[in-house]
Amino acid sequence: MIRLLDGISFLLNWGNAFVVFLMLRDFLPPRGNVLLQAVSFFLGAHIFNVIVYSNDLPGILWPLLGFILYIIVFSKGKWMEKLTAVLVFYPAVIAVNYLAQDAGSRLFFWITDVPAGTYEGWTHETWLISTLIHTCSLLVRVLFWLAAWRILRRYLMQIIEKLTARMWLIVDILLIAPCVSIFTIIYFMPERMAIVYPICMAAIFSSFGGIYLAAYISNSLRTEYGARELEMKLAYYQDKVSEEERVRSIYHDMKNHLLVLQAQESHSSEVGEAIVKLKEEIEDYEAYYHTGNDFLDIIIRDKLRKAHERQIDFQAAIRFEAGGFIEPLDISTIFGNALDNAIEASEKLSDSLRLITAKASRIHDMLVIAVENNTLLDLPSDAKTSKEDTFLHGFGIANIRKTAEKYDGQCMVKSGGGKFILKVMIPIP
Repeated sequence: MIRLLDGISFLLNWGNAFVVFLMLRDFLPPRGNVLLQAVSFFLGAHIFNVIVYSNDLPGILWPLLGFILYIIVFSKGKWMEKLTAVLVFYPAVIAVNYLAQDAGSRLFFWITDVPAGTYEGWTHETWLISTLIHTCSLLVRVLFWLAAWRILRRYLMQIIEKLTARMWLIVDILLIAPCVSIFTIIYFMPERMAIVYPICMAAIFSSFGGIYLAAYISNSLRTEYGARELEMKLAYYQDKVSEEERVRSIYHDMKNHLLVLQAQESHSSEVGEAIVKLKEEIEDYEAYYHTGNDFLDIIIRDKLRKAHERQIDFQAAIRFEAGGFIEPLDISTIFGNALDNAIEASEKLSDSLRLITAKASRIHDMLVIAVENNTLLDLPSDAKTSKEDTFLHGFGIANIRKTAEKYDGQCMVKSGGGKFILKVMIPIP
């Protein structure tokens, strides 16, 4: 039975190291290929599973130095990011390992009532209880890290490399406190043990709070970039509205003048041909999409011109009279991003496959918007972008989804069979 528990303990130790390794990998990308990452995992396991005792300076100090060296050698990133990784994971690993070790030890001596510091008089039953408690403490430790990884993973994935050194410094300053406290409280062990456990737990939650803070700053930075982009689009389309009205006014006057000139018989054939050609060149202004929303008219016309320049067949059937409750900036977010993505995807196709269809109308009490285009890629429904630079190009669908949710609606994406369909459904108040 003892051998079985020892085998389970061995697996739990490696399982614990693997979970911490995955969390660290989500925080900082690892260096090298799979082989180098495997080496880093096996070396890191000795740090992640360090045994921590009270008043043991080498047992606290060497994991810190080892952790610093490990991050420098096996992780990518700037030095501020690596410093943050050390300040986040070192106190958490030390605190969790110490709590598991110390709590298990105290529980064992409380149950068995054997003297500490000696193995004399230990029976087979004593060894069995010791091994069982040790295995259970390792199990609790693994479960804790699994729960922490599950909770924090989405925050770990949200942290981006675009944080400035000053932003990372703010996070690091706050993380110095748990790092120093966990180091001093275990080395200078006070007589009252009731103080140690709360400080260890506070250090753990403070370290994990650093992950949340970094993710929060990253999301705020993304939101700021997105807001600036949308504000620029709004200003652009407002200028387009004014310009479009001016051009349409000029067009009507020119059309009337050309009709008068064409009706005259005194002009030469060359002048007649010039009049016909001029009429054809301004004819596009008659093909004006009337969606029921002046602001959306400009967006559709702008994207139509952009699509035609790229030899893309763009078909639109949009009745947007019921969408008057949606703010112009949000209209730009939905249609601008959706059509830009569709145009960009169509550019990668052959001319015969370049087709975009945009539809919008009221269906009962719902405003339904659908943009469909052909594509070479079948992206998963939760994909942000097909580009490598997700920081700059990952706003599109995410912003559309966020805008739809602002009006209690939803955004759905479907990809398959060479088709990409984006559908937005918003309840009409």
